[in-house]
Amino acid sequence: MQTPHSQPNILVTGGAGYIGSHAAIRLLDDGHAVTVIDNLSRGNRGAIAQLARVGGARFCFVECALDDTAKLCEVMRASATEIVMHFAALAYVGESMERPLEYFTNNVVGGISLLNAMCASDVRKIVFSSTCATYGEPASENIPIQESLLQLPINPYGRSKLQFEEILRAECARANDANPLAAIALRYFNVAGADRALRVGEDHRPESHLIPLALEVAANTRESVMIFGTDYPTHDGTCVRDYVHVEDLVDAHIKAISALQGGEFHAWNVGTGRGHSVREVIESCRRITGHRIPERIGTRRAGDPAQLFADARAITRDLHWHAQHTELDSIVSSAWNWMQANPCGYQ
Repeated sequence: MQTPHSQPNILVTGGAGYIGSHAAIRLLDDGHAVTVIDNLSRGNRGAIAQLARVGGARFCFVECALDDTAKLCEVMRASATEIVMHFAALAYVGESMERPLEYFTNNVVGGISLLNAMCASDVRKIVFSSTCATYGEPASENIPIQESLLQLPINPYGRSKLQFEEILRAECARANDANPLAAIALRYFNVAGADRALRVGEDHRPESHLIPLALEVAANTRESVMIFGTDYPTHDGTCVRDYVHVEDLVDAHIKAISALQGGEFHAWNVGTGRGHSVREVIESCRRITGHRIPERIGTRRAGDPAQLFADARAITRDLHWHAQHTELDSIVSSAWNWMQANPCGYQ
C-alpha cells in the first residue's frame, strides 16, 4: 500500500507498446510502483525486459487482455492500484476502416471491462489515451484545433476513442455516487521520438508511422517511403500533422495525475501547435540522417484528414505543460538515435 510520502501505485495498460512503455519507464524513474498489463498482441517483450531492469521490485508485468475483467480485478487488488493510465488500444486509422468491429470491441468493450474492474476494485482515477482523430476533418478555419470543437470523427478508430471518452464523462457525472470517478482524456496528435537514454523506443511490426518508415529507408532496411496523396488542400499537397515528442506526451500524463478530481472529466489536446507536411517530415529525416530517402507517390488513404494540428493553450494554462521538443528535427533526431542504437528494434 501507499505510504504517506510515497508515490501512488499505477497500473499501465498497454505498457509493452510504444507510448505505454515510455510512460511506464518515466513513472519508474519518478519512484512509482508500476504494474503493466498487456496482451502482447502488438506490444514488445523487449520493452517489458527494459522496464524490469529499470524498476526492479517496483515493477510487475501481467499478460492480460482488457476483456478479462476478473483478472484485471485480481491485478488491481494485488498491486494496490490507485491510478490507471490506459494506453491499450488498436490505433491505426486505415486498419480501422477495414476492421471496424475489432476496433469497437477492443477500444470500447475492452475499456468498459477495465472500468468495471476499476469499480469492483475501488480504483477511481484514470488518465485515458485519446486522440485527435476524434475531431474528424475540421474546416480550415478551425485549425489549430481547440478542445471545444465539435467532435465528428470520420473513421472507426476516432469513433471508438470518442465513445470511450463519452463513457468516462458519463461515469464521472453518475448521480448519487459517494466515490465518483475522476477521468482525464489526453487527445494526442502524432507521437514520435524515443527515450533520451535509448532504453525504449518505437518498434512496430509492421511499421506504419511516417518518421520510422523514412528512417528505415535511411538505415537501408526499406527501399523507399510512400507518400499517400499529393493533392490535399495544403501548402505542398501532402497531409499536415502536429508531431509531439513521446517524452513530452508522457510529461503531460504526469502532470495530469495531479489534476484528477472525483466527479470531474477533463480533456486536453497534447501537441506542439505546429503542423508539418509529409514532405517536410521526409526532408527533416534527410537532414538528420544525411541519407537520400527515395519517395513513392500513392493515392490518398481512406479516413485521412488533410490537416490536424493542435491549439495546446488549454493544457499549458491548466496543467502548466509545455512541449520541450518544439523543433521537428529534434524529434526526428531522437528517433534516429534509437534506431541506430537498436537496428533490429527489441529483437
